[in-house]
Order: sequence, then structure tokens, then C-alpha cells
Amino acid sequence: MPRSTSSSSAKGGPVTVAMVAARAGVSKQTVSNALNSPELLRPETLERVRRAIDEMGYRPSRAAQSLRTRSSKLIGYGMRPSPPGTTFPVMDRFLHALSEAADQAGYRIVLFAERAGDTSLKGYEELLAQNDVDAFVISDTAERGDPRQAWLAKRDVPFVAFGRMWSKRQIGDWVDVDGACGTDAAVEHLIALGHRNIAFLGWRRGSGIGDNRAEGWQRAMRRHGLATRGRRVESADDVDAARAAVKPLLDAGATAVVAVSDTVALGCYYALRERGATPGRDVAVVGFDDSPIAANLSPGLTTLAQPLEEIGRECVRILLARIAAPAAPPERILLDPSLVVRDSAPTPDA
Repeated sequence: MPRSTSSSSAKGGPVTVAMVAARAGVSKQTVSNALNSPELLRPETLERVRRAIDEMGYRPSRAAQSLRTRSSKLIGYGMRPSPPGTTFPVMDRFLHALSEAADQAGYRIVLFAERAGDTSLKGYEELLAQNDVDAFVISDTAERGDPRQAWLAKRDVPFVAFGRMWSKRQIGDWVDVDGACGTDAAVEHLIALGHRNIAFLGWRRGSGIGDNRAEGWQRAMRRHGLATRGRRVESADDVDAARAAVKPLLDAGATAVVAVSDTVALGCYYALRERGATPGRDVAVVGFDDSPIAANLSPGLTTLAQPLEEIGRECVRILLARIAAPAAPPERILLDPSLVVRDSAPTPDA
């Protein structure tokens, strides 16, 4: 039955369907019909109920109005804060793409605060208990032991993830970017420029996304018979940490550096500046994410762009398909990033 939100009775409590029914001299089901299926009532009965609703100031909640269709047209998305030192978060661009795709499908995104490592999933539980959302989109899936997919699947809640589960067991639908394909393409580009001593500035081993991007670099290097031993270092996704981590690679004579993100690529820029060297002229640098500042650096940062608009569209498409067919086989899609060439690793004929 519908329940009230903003209206209140003379005693200060909420105006309920039962109170409207008593005022109009009808059953609660008749009030529900007046709200959701008015064609079922005789004109005089419908008029009496509507008059009681107006007089009492009753307003049905969004959840109550959605009971007939079992759809709120709302999709939940938990927002996590960017880690300290991460200069160019991608998720705000993804959220814009997701919101735009949802809007075109007649849905809205509901944001709620979420913190990495929170196993209580309080925000998810509260939204479901309030009957406020039809489904969820989740992201930041690189954390091992992430409970969200299993928790939602156990409760038969439709969801789609931006990102794979980095474990043997995969749960539910996801859309992800093929990071290995991207760094492979970056190495091919650098080889075409004449580079052979190509290093990798990555995240610490054990990061699913970071290891995947390192895999593409290693695969391309081996395909061309180029050495990888001693040419990979690890860093937190932090500018200062990356500036310190890349120094051994530069000391060893690396002529090009493929960075796991634009944030660590900027750390490489700073390390080169400290040596009086210029990115692109003395050492080529390639980032990952095509952050907003990449084009504004001097020289502009060559980087790999994630297809965020397509990811947003695919997430919404898959989610609506899951709502319509809960038992359908899972959809898991890998999309290729694209190399955006700028002056830090120019085209071969530049």
C-alpha cells in the first residue's frame, strides 16, 4: 500500500492510506485504486477519495507510486573518494557518461557515499530496504575480497560492474577496459619511434588492473625480443612516489617509459625535469587514462584513453537487459583503449 512522505496529520504524524480511507468512507484498497488504477472506480467514488486526499494533504511516496510497476527508474551508484595523491581521477568522467546514458533510457542515478573496505554494505542495504532503486552500478572492483558482487547476487539484485573481478570466480555482469591491449599498443608505437630500452612504471604487484597493464607491456617487449628484466619498477598511484620510483629506470638508460596511469606519468615528468631532461625529446613517456590535464602538460602527454562514453552506454544497456531477464547468462565485455598521441611520444614522422 502507498505510504506518505511529506504530508502529516493533525497529531503531527504522517497521513496514511488508512486515514484517507476512513475520511472517504472507503477501503484502503479503494484508495490504492484511486491512486494507481482510477479506471476501476465509479466516478462518484473516485471523486470522494480524491476530495479526501486533497483535504488531508496526502502525498504518496515515490516508492509507493512505483509499486504498480515495481520500478522506481532509479539506479544506485556508490561514490568512493579518490585516494590521496591521485591527481587525475577517471571516475567523475565515467559517472557523467553513465548518468547521460541512464537519462536517455528514462532512468536516474542515485549517488550514495561508499568507502573501500566497508564490508557492511550499509548504503546498499538501506536503499533496498527503502525500495528506492531498481539496480546498482558498481566500480573500483580491483580490491581482492570485494563482497559487493556476491552480496547483490545472493539477493537477486540486478547490478553491473565497471571492472572485472580480479579473482578466479567471476560473478555477474561487467564492462571493462583491456589494459593489456593498451600498453601493448603503446610499446608498438614506441618501437616505431626507434626505442628499444622501454621501461614500465607500474603499480605494486597484486593490483589486478596494474598487473594487467604490465602484462601488455611485457607481451609486446617479448614479441620483439626486447629485454624486460630490470625494466619494471613499482609505485603507489601518487605523483611523488612515482617521481622517486622511476629514477632507477632513468639511471639505467631507459629511452622510453610506459606508465600505468597519467598520475605516475606526471611523476616521471618531474623526475626528468630534475635531471634537466625534457619528456619526448630526451625520454618518451606514455601514460594511461587521458586525464584532462594530459593535453595541457608541456609537452602534451601521449596516453591511452578509456572509452568512457561507450562504457556508460554498455553498463546501462546490460543493466536494463538484466532487469528484464534476471536468469539470462552474464554479459562480460572488454573494450579497447585508444592511443592519443602527443609530444611526449610523437608520431614516428614528427
